Amino acid sequence: MLDHFDQVLARARAGSGDAFTLIYQDLARPVAAYLRAKGVPEVEDVTSDVFLAVFTGLGRFTGDQAQFRSWVFTIAHRRVVDGWRRGGRTPTQVPYEAADDTRTTVSAETDALAGLGTQRALALLATLTEEQREVLVLRIVADLTVDEVAEVVGRRAGAVKALQRRGLASLRRQLESEGVPL
Repeated sequence: MLDHFDQVLARARAGSGDAFTLIYQDLARPVAAYLRAKGVPEVEDVTSDVFLAVFTGLGRFTGDQAQFRSWVFTIAHRRVVDGWRRGGRTPTQVPYEAADDTRTTVSAETDALAGLGTQRALALLATLTEEQREVLVLRIVADLTVDEVAEVVGRRAGAVKALQRRGLASLRRQLESEGVPL
């Protein structure tokens, strides 16, 4: 998270290259990790497209730092959907890169998934519905709040909570059926 976000945003709106760099450095890795988890084949290109849209749209953005983060991930989500529509195919699975995950606090879900291994985690996520997978990736990889995820996916917060709960319960049942202690 950026210190003095409002000042950085104001400087970026005024055209400060340093402010653009601070915003990019704060969010580029989480955006790239989100895109990778969604199976985007050209992560760097799409990340660049996302930040081009962010920087050209700064004048239209209003809100605080949390709303800004949600807005950036909404743009990333739309780029993923646009890519699927253009490609007319389902996304390919791309291995999770721990080095791209910049969260400072590791969640219990992350610890559990890391213990199982990246390939296993992706295989487990593939057993979920697209909606459950989307919500869990945004909550865990992108580290968005329930309200921010709701805004990104265009659903109510209650629906996001239900999808998250059902997705985690499905993963729990899958692991228990395989004899994995929880």
